[in-house]
Amino acid sequence: MSTARITHSAAPTPAASDGVATPSEAAGVGAALCVVCAVVIYRMWDPKSWWQILRDTTRESVMILTIIAAAVLFGYMLTSLYLTQTLAQAIAAMHVNKWVLMLLINIFLLVCGFFIPPAAIILMTSPILLPIITAAGFDPVWFGVIMTINMEIGLIHPPVGLNIYIVNAIAPDVPVTRVMWGTIPYVLCMFLAIVVLCFFPEIATWLPDHLMGIALRK
Repeated sequence: MSTARITHSAAPTPAASDGVATPSEAAGVGAALCVVCAVVIYRMWDPKSWWQILRDTTRESVMILTIIAAAVLFGYMLTSLYLTQTLAQAIAAMHVNKWVLMLLINIFLLVCGFFIPPAAIILMTSPILLPIITAAGFDPVWFGVIMTINMEIGLIHPPVGLNIYIVNAIAPDVPVTRVMWGTIPYVLCMFLAIVVLCFFPEIATWLPDHLMGIALRK
């Protein structure tokens, strides 16, 4: 009896940090609440209006997923042909000033963002670029912010800027060329943000240093 009690008390308990729902489940709940709010606020009781909304949503979702699938396939082919890794290794083999090296890395990431989705770029290039930037003396957290900004530029820059086609699908009466021209101020602002971070890296590292400590973070 005592053994049974000891075994029962030693049974594992669910971790408190497991959470209630996955991100996808939370997104589904949020979408359902938005639907309820739309029904209540706009009094959308007619099933015909619902059919039109579901039809348009399905069409736009399929369009977005098709673009993502094509981009992932393109990234897979580049990886299989070892083109991206070869280019990254060629940059690493250059014996240049570390800021020239960072400029080349930024150009490389920018070109990759024209054709490949951000997740594919990160998975393909991070294992190669991380040792390069740490050996050159750059902070990994700072470089992560720089890389994220580059990925965001790729999302709104032609020829395969995913967000350009999403905006065009939402507003089909606006020409794609007008949407592309409209992204230029945002692209310039993000370029400016990269330059500012190069001069003042503490903008990206101050908070992690204070929350985690420099020694623990590195």
